[in-house]
Amino acid sequence: MLLSGSDIIVKTLIEQGCDLVFGYPGGQILHVYDSLYKYQDKIEHILTAHEQGAAHAADGYARATGKPGVVISTSGPGATNIVTAVATAHLDSVPLIAITGNVPTYQIGSDSFQEIDITGITLPITKHNYFVNSVESLADILREAFKLAVSGRPGPVLIDVPKDVQEAMCEYEEKAPITPEERFPAKDIRIKEAAECINSCKRPYIYFGGGVLSGEAQDIMLELAEKIDAPIGCSLMGLSAIPTDHPRFLGMQGMHGHYASSTAMNNADCVIALGTRFNDRVTGDVSKFATYTKVVHIDIDGSELSKNVGANHGLRADIKLSLEKILPLVKQVNRPAWQKEIEKFKAEEKANADTREGMTPSNIISLLNTYINENTPVATDVGQHQMWAAQNLIFRKSRKFLSSGGLGTMGFGMGAAIGATFATKERSVLITGDGSFGMSLNELATATKYNVPMVILIMNNGVLGMIRQWQTLFFDKHYSNSILDRKSDFVKIAEAFSAEGTRATNLDELKTAFDKAFSHDGPYVIDCIIDKDEVVLPMMAPGSSMNEIITEVEAEK
Repeated sequence: MLLSGSDIIVKTLIEQGCDLVFGYPGGQILHVYDSLYKYQDKIEHILTAHEQGAAHAADGYARATGKPGVVISTSGPGATNIVTAVATAHLDSVPLIAITGNVPTYQIGSDSFQEIDITGITLPITKHNYFVNSVESLADILREAFKLAVSGRPGPVLIDVPKDVQEAMCEYEEKAPITPEERFPAKDIRIKEAAECINSCKRPYIYFGGGVLSGEAQDIMLELAEKIDAPIGCSLMGLSAIPTDHPRFLGMQGMHGHYASSTAMNNADCVIALGTRFNDRVTGDVSKFATYTKVVHIDIDGSELSKNVGANHGLRADIKLSLEKILPLVKQVNRPAWQKEIEKFKAEEKANADTREGMTPSNIISLLNTYINENTPVATDVGQHQMWAAQNLIFRKSRKFLSSGGLGTMGFGMGAAIGATFATKERSVLITGDGSFGMSLNELATATKYNVPMVILIMNNGVLGMIRQWQTLFFDKHYSNSILDRKSDFVKIAEAFSAEGTRATNLDELKTAFDKAFSHDGPYVIDCIIDKDEVVLPMMAPGSSMNEIITEVEAEK
């Protein structure tokens, strides 16, 4: 059938199983929006308040489902407004399809109104990007983009479509949805060597990241842990992959990870790393990390092997398929001495736990845990609240924790929570801070427009909490520009957007607020007041090692 380029874009999205996109219209993408109008019975468009919010929502959709999220924007500032969100998806290996309009091909290079080289800008932060200069190639480029986004290590792909390509006519033939590239296990010799290393160790520790989620390797990883009697820890991106209360799970590891998890990793003689990249928040001083530990590292992306931490056995392969081949080769063993050490680390962690009464971060999240269920997606922004959430939230199902790990994007959470709600049809929760929420509260307009059921918990301390914590510990309490001192009333702001809201200054008020919020049909904002000097502990200071974990801090008076 003969179709315009804009019709081909929308028809191909539908062909690939996409029934929902996020975006914001503009002059150079209007033809695509006209096609969205024509096909609105088959594909829904969610209009956000800002293109960055749209791209974060598409990211949240993808994290909650594992399917590519799609964002559409115009040229110029519309395209540049999605850059931070594309980078966020790139650093966290999230499948995202970004479609941007551009000026007609005959105006490219003339500095015409709202012209921007968005493919040049996003080249370092995408798996691949395309400048489409002919309508004949458009459908196949879109299909290839979907395949790239989900194959191997997932990630974002951008497609820039000039206005005249959107207008041009071309024959279109519908095709079947793409299938990801075939995955493969490691070579047999590498499998054998890895199994021998695991069999020779006495204190194994399994450390996993987001690659276990994208590779759907949770069950086989747990089988391995049972067989070799190993504890399990994860990176921030691995959270929710396995139930929080699993007896082998010690929690998140790293700079603000659980003490038992980080200490167990530091004392292991073999770290089995699955789908994770050993970034600086995990290792601290890399010269002091895993000094006497053998590392078996499996990752679909070979560039991650020995990039930050040298791997004794680096396997570039699919995690699930490789573990299925390793499992029969490892010995069934019990390790009572190692388990006794693990129990000691747990006891030390418990001894350092925050047991204060009142409106403490751990008490706030613990109360929240009684309201969320196994299907509730929880998004966070970035800062202290993110770490308190990571340390204390209880998850029972995969893909329920949505947080910006690699880029650390303040303002990510509002869009992500909206996207997750549309993806799962479940009420979402956003845990944010007053600093982060100030960057994205405009998306309350989106939440109220679509009556999105979501609970927005603002942990409001009046400061940039993580910045203040670092200034307390490492900058002689020079609180330079970390005291917000704003006059914002978040309850009135919620009401101004036609949302509901309330303020909580103690746990009784917070419980009443949660009762209202979780029964409310739409967005509900809770302004939760906490002390400005609350800190995230434990903490591994930058440049230090796991032997130097900070477990207590003197509060500013």
